[in-house]
Amino acid sequence: MSENRQFETSLVHAGEAVPRHQGAVVTPIYQSAMFEYSGETSYHDLKYIRLNNTPNHTGLHVKLAALENGEAALVTASGMAAISTTLLTVLRPGDHLLAQNCLYGGTRDLVTSDLADMGIEFDFIDADNPASWESLLRSNTKAIYVESMTNPLLEVGDLEAVPAFAKAHGLTSMIDNTFPSPYNFKPLALGYDISLHSATKYLNGHADIVAGAVVSSTEMIERVTHRLNHLGGSLDPHAAFLLNRGIKTLALRMVQHNASALQLAEALHEHPKVAGVNYPGLPSHPAHERARRLFKGFSGMLSFDLKGGLAAADCFMKAVTLPIVAPSLGSVETLVTRPAVTSHAGLDPDERRGLGISDGLIRVSVGIEACSDLVQDFEAALSRC
Repeated sequence: MSENRQFETSLVHAGEAVPRHQGAVVTPIYQSAMFEYSGETSYHDLKYIRLNNTPNHTGLHVKLAALENGEAALVTASGMAAISTTLLTVLRPGDHLLAQNCLYGGTRDLVTSDLADMGIEFDFIDADNPASWESLLRSNTKAIYVESMTNPLLEVGDLEAVPAFAKAHGLTSMIDNTFPSPYNFKPLALGYDISLHSATKYLNGHADIVAGAVVSSTEMIERVTHRLNHLGGSLDPHAAFLLNRGIKTLALRMVQHNASALQLAEALHEHPKVAGVNYPGLPSHPAHERARRLFKGFSGMLSFDLKGGLAAADCFMKAVTLPIVAPSLGSVETLVTRPAVTSHAGLDPDERRGLGISDGLIRVSVGIEACSDLVQDFEAALSRC
């Protein structure tokens, strides 16, 4: 019966305790570092917060797996904990990784600095050009890593080619699905081996916790869990409680995020002071038709450049009144930031510009405010800049 539930029903009911804990409609916070020994024979089965297996964790694991049609899932202390732990599970010193050339700055730094320091090699790929990937293969290539919508340029690579390429060459396919969220896109259905999330963003949706998630096969999640148990990136039970609460409204929030971002992107696209808008929901986006085919909605993320460059961008950031100037994304509040000084500040300026990320690029995480108010506020700010 549960396998036939609609997405919105799974958001609310998947993973919830049956019978309910002492009759509580909402699973309580199990603020206990350890639990009584009950005959476990494996270290990884001991009930302990660091092992991510308290009642607050296990309910989330079932829920997250249900949302992306995975066999199993795992929550972590942050999105980077999910990404780094999974990469360190799949890769060993001497292995080689193919990674999309435009990634979240933290992931790119992890690949180019930390993994490289561990003896893990890499090459960056153009995710929109599958014909070029095979030339980068090596005998030690083990995995391919992409983002479903890239941060911050909202590129949509050939996401269907990635798992097919991985299977043909014995690679593990990994995708960061944070930007679309499971509401808009389910990568495992396309054949991806692992779906990753910064649950800080849309899954939680309220800018009050940091968390991550991994969704995959039972065997892969067991491997990632064992690695995480040693690295220690466990999620606090109170954060797990808030994440579970936030997930229940994901569908409702994403409907508004999708609709408002599209309307705002259209308004910006037509504005005479805007040089260009990056949003896959616009027909002008290079991968619009692909995004229409793959995604239920185009998410709440967009970015744009102003014709006045960095000076105009700074003016705009000071002039808007509804958006909050802050890093991160996926919150009910609209957030604006310049990736050059936040998410991609760690990149060399020339490297950043080479990827198409100008110093004046503005990234917008569209919240759930009335879109007419957002458009009016953006247009008023642009009129002053």
